Amino acid sequence: MIRRYAALFHAVLMAADALVALAVVVAAASFRFGPASEWSSALDSSLPDPRFAVGVFIATWIGLLWMRGLYRGRSHWTMRGELRDVIGAGLMLLMATLSALFLFKLPDVSRLLLVVIFPALVAAAFALRVIMRLVLIYLRNNGRNARYMLVVGANARAKAFANTVESHPELGLVVIGHLKAGPTDNGVYLRRPLLGSIDDLETVLHGQIVDEVAICLPFAMEDLIEQAALLCQQEGKVVRIPAAPVERILSLGHLESIDGMGVYSLANGPDRAAGLLAKRLVDLIAAAVLMLVLAPVMALLALLIRFDSSGPILFRQERVGLHGRPFYLVKFRSMCRGAEDQLEDLKAHNVIQGHAFKLEFDPRVTRMGRFLRRTSLDELPQLWNVLSGQMSLVGPRPPLPSEVARYDVWHRRRLSMKPGMTGLWQIGARRCPEFDRWVEKDLEYIDNWSLWLDLKIMARTVPAMLAAEGR
Repeated sequence: MIRRYAALFHAVLMAADALVALAVVVAAASFRFGPASEWSSALDSSLPDPRFAVGVFIATWIGLLWMRGLYRGRSHWTMRGELRDVIGAGLMLLMATLSALFLFKLPDVSRLLLVVIFPALVAAAFALRVIMRLVLIYLRNNGRNARYMLVVGANARAKAFANTVESHPELGLVVIGHLKAGPTDNGVYLRRPLLGSIDDLETVLHGQIVDEVAICLPFAMEDLIEQAALLCQQEGKVVRIPAAPVERILSLGHLESIDGMGVYSLANGPDRAAGLLAKRLVDLIAAAVLMLVLAPVMALLALLIRFDSSGPILFRQERVGLHGRPFYLVKFRSMCRGAEDQLEDLKAHNVIQGHAFKLEFDPRVTRMGRFLRRTSLDELPQLWNVLSGQMSLVGPRPPLPSEVARYDVWHRRRLSMKPGMTGLWQIGARRCPEFDRWVEKDLEYIDNWSLWLDLKIMARTVPAMLAAEGR
């Protein structure tokens, strides 16, 4: 299975199996012996170390599930196959348990307890997989946790790969459509939209939300495959090439599989599911804590904004997030009413060289707004964007749609990671007037990302705010 998703999915499933197994043991003991005090005493009298024995029992169960291939990508991923493998693991665990009881001479362990535990364990493990599959399907069908894939190619192989990807709801991938590549794509009935030809690849990447690109062209089109892969990599897209014997590409990517099919994956930037999950957990916990701790400060700032000038307390503006996803960024209002209407008259005074806009002395900024901008306190409401998953605490600056429309190809790779409240450019190049330098810092962050780097940037953000160098 595709590694980016399989590692995280299987880690969660393994942890869930362990918790369910523990719950089954406790429930079976309660059923056999009664209240907790009674079944605890019964286990103490029949086993030399009940806690250790239960731990070994659960660890063995997880190991047997792994041996049966239930935590690995396999060529067959059907409900019947799941049930067969779970039953097989249960029978192996039963034989191992009975052998251990005989070898260690433990005749006092209740046989009725074992009769209850093993069927319940098999049923619970299978039910867990059914529930997880249904939840993933529900989330994907409702647009939650979805990533969008474009398929380059409209031939039978491209259609089969798209069908295979979407048959695995745990991947969370939705195929948005195909691009036609030549005469070999004629006459194939597609279940998904035909979005144009391969010449329209850049246009589609810029006009739609695309997280991944699957290149399913005939192998004779090696040069075309490499050109498409290079463009997608420059824009920060994950590239999948099913069963591609392209040696030059192979040296840059890694081999994975889905339903037994080899897939070369090329990821330009963070592609570590476990690390990105940890980043999201840090975002959730830190943003929630900061909102609680800073609530009095934010309430005071809201009152000062209200008394300083007329207009709303909060300012909402459309920005571009991960791979082009639009969202509304929330800030404390720092400008006077009608500031947006004055923008065209002020563009001639832009101090930024490139696709961004900033004034040295913006006449639209209120007295309170100058203080908020110098200290970056106007950014505090973005903690809500972090909680909602639109932003991260650390990441590239979230751009305006008008800025993104003027981006060069290499600029667009900064959209390959979720935008952040702070980042390398905020603490290292904040006063730099060159937009390209901002992008270079963002790409440096993406290429070198780690949780430790996030923590270092957050630690350096506080002194940067105290220096009051914002504008």
